Amino acid sequence: MAKKPLPPGIDASDPRVVAATRTYWRANVRIVLVLLALWAALGLGCGVLFAAQLNEFHLGGFPLGFWFAQQGSVIGFVLLVFAYALLMARLDRRHHADLERIAAETKPA
Repeated sequence: MAKKPLPPGIDASDPRVVAATRTYWRANVRIVLVLLALWAALGLGCGVLFAAQLNEFHLGGFPLGFWFAQQGSVIGFVLLVFAYALLMARLDRRHHADLERIAAETKPA
């Protein structure tokens, strides 16, 4: 996806634009950190720390702890990438709507 330029009439040094951009990046970092924490919990927690408890159950003839350590963490990673794409698309739409609103407010009457 190509990077969208600022809407016409937007000054990047406008305090409202700076605030909107700062809010956007804080939300971006928060999304990344939460998803990384989930990935660590899934990969380390389910694959290593809780393997003994998970091995009491079987899936497809294999202990569930082994399954999580092998296939489950890969599937979880793909799901987290999908979640990241959806969350960032929503955040981008909000950010561009904020910039459009600021551009509309700054247009001379």
